[in-house]
Amino acid sequence: MRKTAFITGGTGGLGMALSKLLASREWQVFAADCDEQALSALDGVANITPILVDVTSTTSIEAARDEVRQHVEQLDAVVNFAGILRVGAMVEIEEDVLRQLLDINLLGSYRVNKVFFPMLSNGRIVNISSETGWHTTSPFNGPYAMSKYGIEAYSHALRRELSIYGVPVITIQPGPFKTSLVADTVEGFQQAAANSQLYKEQLSHFGELVLDANKTAAEPDQLAEVIYTALTAKKPRHSYSVKADPGRSFLEYLPMSWADMIFKRILSRA
Repeated sequence: MRKTAFITGGTGGLGMALSKLLASREWQVFAADCDEQALSALDGVANITPILVDVTSTTSIEAARDEVRQHVEQLDAVVNFAGILRVGAMVEIEEDVLRQLLDINLLGSYRVNKVFFPMLSNGRIVNISSETGWHTTSPFNGPYAMSKYGIEAYSHALRRELSIYGVPVITIQPGPFKTSLVADTVEGFQQAAANSQLYKEQLSHFGELVLDANKTAAEPDQLAEVIYTALTAKKPRHSYSVKADPGRSFLEYLPMSWADMIFKRILSRA
């Protein structure tokens, strides 16, 4: 019997890479996204069914589930790629911006998994976290890190709760990959710097550092292969760290006070 997967953010750089990889290996893929134009480009693609969904709306997710049920009774995988990135100083970022970030990145995964869980009697849940989900949080990345730390905590609880039902919950922690998110990050720092009263120079400097770090970003197909392994391994790991940035990861081996001092020096020199 063909394997089936529901993938949110299915038209984004990473989500699209996974959708196409699974489809090429004869999975039936339901690629869900809120971008109607991007979804229309998938019309007629073999083994991929585009589905419009807004992960901030339970009603929209339930409608997507009902559409999936017109094709299949069960799913082998739900993969939560839907997400956005916002940066800024924690004492300056607007509450509405932070609320939207958490609503999509964290609560979106919660809603999707809750609605689709009844279709996963023998399936797996994959939540996309980030290296930010386990790295010590750098200045101005607090909003995004809050959402990914939340995904980590949520995934641990969900994994342990669903263990008695035989539904593995797997967390993927990508480092930098070549997607539009890189450009969005740089633009986000530029906008935050323009609007900041306290950190104009520092935000500009960190934006330049992010741009330099992302020059070595990996290809989305590499992440798709790791997720394929997570979906097909007999005993998948509870988490997969994929191409984490070595410099940021190094800070995890230092005392917190040392990491604080390093960031303070970077901020002071900007």
